[in-house]
Amino acid sequence: MISSVVFVSIFIFSISVFAINCKRIYRNISLGKKIPNIDKKQERIKKTLLIAFGQSKMFDRPVVGFLHLIVYVAFLLINIELLEIIIDGVSGKHRSLAPYLGSFYNFLIAFFEILALLVIISVILFWIRRNIIRIDRFIKNDLKGWPKLDANIILYIEIILMFLFLNMNATDQILQNENFNNYLEYGSFPVSSYMTFLYSDLSVEAVFYIERASWWLHIIGILFFLNYLYYSKHLHIILAFPNVYFSNLESKGKLSNMKSVLNEVKLMLNIDPEHNSTNSEIERLGAKDVFDLNQFQLLSAYTCTECGRCSSECPANITGKLLSPRSIMMKTRDRLEEVGNNINKNKQFLDDNKSLLGDYIKKEEIWACTTCNACVESCPIGIDPMSIILDIRRYMVMEESSAPNEINNMMTNIENNGAPWQFNNQDRINWINNN
Repeated sequence: MISSVVFVSIFIFSISVFAINCKRIYRNISLGKKIPNIDKKQERIKKTLLIAFGQSKMFDRPVVGFLHLIVYVAFLLINIELLEIIIDGVSGKHRSLAPYLGSFYNFLIAFFEILALLVIISVILFWIRRNIIRIDRFIKNDLKGWPKLDANIILYIEIILMFLFLNMNATDQILQNENFNNYLEYGSFPVSSYMTFLYSDLSVEAVFYIERASWWLHIIGILFFLNYLYYSKHLHIILAFPNVYFSNLESKGKLSNMKSVLNEVKLMLNIDPEHNSTNSEIERLGAKDVFDLNQFQLLSAYTCTECGRCSSECPANITGKLLSPRSIMMKTRDRLEEVGNNINKNKQFLDDNKSLLGDYIKKEEIWACTTCNACVESCPIGIDPMSIILDIRRYMVMEESSAPNEINNMMTNIENNGAPWQFNNQDRINWINNN
């Protein structure tokens, strides 16, 4: 009875904290502009199943894709076992589902154990790639400090959780063989059976305490991991699905027009003037801070896995420019979190004299982008760093007039001569005639 009360208390507390964090993320994302053009729902669902659920873009790099698939499938399926743990914790029973599932229960436990072993192997390989082989995109300057530590913490947590699962089963087998209390012979243990020798010299009572400790640490570890997600790049485990669903379905090379600018052009050309009100509030041109970005862009900031595929494909980053698409997403998330903390503290946002542009993202980063879309194409979950870069560029050009001289000269020439070059219209006609 006491055990059940403790379990329920821990479970309710953990789920409550998780719900509060989810609400906070939703609040922060809602600070952005509404996501435009949510149409083609069937196509979006298909894309979500293929990319987020099916992991299709991960297999651009087959070996890593296969290892990631193992961890992903294990995350989905082994958590089925979590249902039984919850039932056991509430009821105070042991392996509650076994009598109802019969031989299928044995198959499930065996399958989960094999998955757990594969996860441990995969995670160890991931750790080696990050810390021994030191793949270039994992040791860049934008991934130092907390982001690098966070990636390793996740790997350690996954190994510990899988070991606790196997250790729980290994000690369970010993207790079953000894007919200890209510430990009936349920389950098949193709992996953990090789771990029982670790406890051959211990008493049954000692093994029982180890089994209970493993059980409690396993469930507490899962609940800890659930709430750690808010502070971790592994938030993509949850957010990848809505991120892919809301991602842009247009061709990668198509750039969006700003409605306010498009409406001004239409007014000048006397096109659909009835749809344009001169009394409407003029919105900021482009983006200076997170409030000027749309909700998909803010969702993507939280979803970013910090894998660095975007930066490793970025020609500006490869040639040593300051720009890193991964860094753009991380800095956007950091600024959004700062704004969220401001709201939490003051019950509303109070101007802190900071902005995304300037305090987090430098102008040099923005102008280094070649708009080649390599970052968008390479992202395994549909994140679009280039859209943020372009929105900030638009602000700098149309609000601050702070474009580089080459671009300012080009725009002046277009305005005066109708072409990017410094020739008047008559010279252009002569050039055509001569060629």
